[in-house]
Amino acid sequence: MLRALDIFFFAFHTAFMGFVLFGWMARRTRKAQLLAVLVTAFSWFFLGIWYGFGFCFCTEWHWRVRERLGYTEMSDSYIEFLLEAVTPWDFNRTLVDTVTILIFLVVCVATAWVNLRDRKRRL
Repeated sequence: MLRALDIFFFAFHTAFMGFVLFGWMARRTRKAQLLAVLVTAFSWFFLGIWYGFGFCFCTEWHWRVRERLGYTEMSDSYIEFLLEAVTPWDFNRTLVDTVTILIFLVVCVATAWVNLRDRKRRL
């Protein structure tokens, strides 16, 4: 069961990140993607007040599963972990975090822009 949960979290979390990154591009997914961006921002910035900036509850749950599977070395950054899992390289955590924040900010601007533009067109 734990192995299935580990695979689920890999798939779900990665797909969720892809949706946050690209969901604003298709008109039919924009509202759901806006919600996904808001959930991500809530987790990173609001829950981050108590758990550390960039806190992700999905990562937390995934790491709990992996700990029960016997994994001991896990990054605080799911993105760093994912990059190192799919490539042979060791990434600099600060660089990964910086690029992640910058990309998220670009996504936030793009999300706001297309949603406001769509709203103006409907009026």
